[in-house]
Amino acid sequence: MITLYHGTNTPFDAIDLKQSKRYKDFNRAFYLSANKEQAQEMAESKAEFLGGEPLVYAYLFDEQLLSNVKLNVKVFPHYSEEWAEFIWRNRDENQDFTHAYDIVYGPIANDTIGLQIREFKRKHKGDIQSFLKGIKYTKGETFQYAFCTEKAIKFLKRL
Repeated sequence: MITLYHGTNTPFDAIDLKQSKRYKDFNRAFYLSANKEQAQEMAESKAEFLGGEPLVYAYLFDEQLLSNVKLNVKVFPHYSEEWAEFIWRNRDENQDFTHAYDIVYGPIANDTIGLQIREFKRKHKGDIQSFLKGIKYTKGETFQYAFCTEKAIKFLKRL
């Protein structure tokens, strides 16, 4: 079992995927990190920009489920062109991209992702290597878990 953390500025009792937004790294999902400090930074950032108080919720999750056939899981073990293309497709508001994964695990893109997408469209026109270089998280390779379906959410136990 692993403890995962979710940073937010809004209190809630139950996870509601309808509250999550599209066009995020791994599209609409409930995002968590095994790094409590990262979740705290996210909570503080949200509170600063959107109001509210920084909150961090903790959940238990059995990591063995990432390789279990009960769930459709996509794992990006490191930054790669495949990861960058997946981020691009999820983040590009001009595409109507959806995926069928219950959980997606992989590195976080940096905070300037919106700028990088605009630059990619304007300058690089398909140069995925330049896009990949531009979206790597500036604080080093840090990973996130995206719980994309109600089926996946059921495997989280709030602490």
